[in-house]
Amino acid sequence: MRLSVLRVVPALLLALIPAAVAAAETPSGLPLPRFVTTRSTPINVRVGPGTKYDVSWVYKVAGTPVEIIAEFDVWRKIRDVDGSEGWVHQNMLSGNRAGYVLPEANIERVALRTGAGEDAGVAAWVGPGFPVKIQSCESGWCAVVAVDHQPTGHTASYNGYLPEGDIWGVYRGESFD
Repeated sequence: MRLSVLRVVPALLLALIPAAVAAAETPSGLPLPRFVTTRSTPINVRVGPGTKYDVSWVYKVAGTPVEIIAEFDVWRKIRDVDGSEGWVHQNMLSGNRAGYVLPEANIERVALRTGAGEDAGVAAWVGPGFPVKIQSCESGWCAVVAVDHQPTGHTASYNGYLPEGDIWGVYRGESFD
């Protein structure tokens, strides 16, 4: 009887270890999954964790949001907004946050609010797939900057708030600044 209790106690203790402690087991010591952005261009995305693996595709735009889903030594397995997966070297990624406005059924545009709430005014309208830089998230709302690159070459920036559920690049209930 005593021997079986000794076997159960370690199992219970392991079950109580928080996820943050488990994250320390990754090569980076950071939790998985997590969102980041591409640092520079071009970035080769490979079929495996190393330069001996073939290149699947190349990122040509810095600041593209991706999700790190696995780690192996200095290599990070990433997933993009389309669900494509591949491996990149850790130096090619940045902790900056960005995302895309998610498409919603029968909705052509989403209100970028002047404040964190449905009752706030509208700063701009953004469509599905529109890229945003995420500055912070709290209580279900994210402060973002939406940059519109117009055909004339001019750009327009709009600061505002989006519900976290309207952004690919943020987890539900996530808070950061």
